[in-house]
Amino acid sequence: MENQKYAIEVKDLHISYRCLKSFSVKKSFFKLKKTKPEIYEAVRGVSFKVKKGDILGIVGKNGSGKSTLLRALAGVFSPDSGEIDLHGYTISLLAIGVGFQKALSGRENIYLSGMLLGFSEDQIREKIDEIISFAGLGKFIDMPVQTYSSGMYSKLAFSITAILETDIMLIDEVLSVGDAKFKKKSYKKMKELIMDENRTVIIVSHNSDTIRNLCTSVLWLHEGEVRMMGNTDEVMDAYDEFMQ
Repeated sequence: MENQKYAIEVKDLHISYRCLKSFSVKKSFFKLKKTKPEIYEAVRGVSFKVKKGDILGIVGKNGSGKSTLLRALAGVFSPDSGEIDLHGYTISLLAIGVGFQKALSGRENIYLSGMLLGFSEDQIREKIDEIISFAGLGKFIDMPVQTYSSGMYSKLAFSITAILETDIMLIDEVLSVGDAKFKKKSYKKMKELIMDENRTVIIVSHNSDTIRNLCTSVLWLHEGEVRMMGNTDEVMDAYDEFMQ
């Protein structure tokens, strides 16, 4: 079937936020009913397709809708309108600040995250030693995640997603987090994962070299809309020139 060559199809996607300006409760108590939330449209009619096995980079300045789009693909956000079709493929989102229960230990969060990705307890148990070893957190693995530094948090998040492999991986800026040694190890692991021709990957990054070195094509978002999509070097040349 024609559409089976695509792992991801997005059609006319719209996602809005409702923003309430900060106000004094005392002053606004009687005016509350009159206060209308501002609507901010983060993603405006975005459409694109990603073939199975492709590595798509998403670029754009801050506030262009990149992370919002990624979270919608992962099912974290519900779009206001439009369609997302993943053709039944399993998907994982690798992003700092997503998915951990901070009162639970790192070990408990491995099980929780794995189950949310659709893995059984037995499947996670088979991989848990490998995840813990890769993360390299030592005794902190049995401490609450709320005691973790951002670097430790990112190590655990990366290790779970890297070892519990899904068909589609969404990566949001995490390649740049952690100490130099872990950064090198995670970059090597990520290259190994994304070179699997059956795995489809979307990477959001501000690092031009990361996008140029890893991606087969690039989507440039500007103020919630598609500005350009196509060959990595062509899009990145135009984007880098625009950003200068």
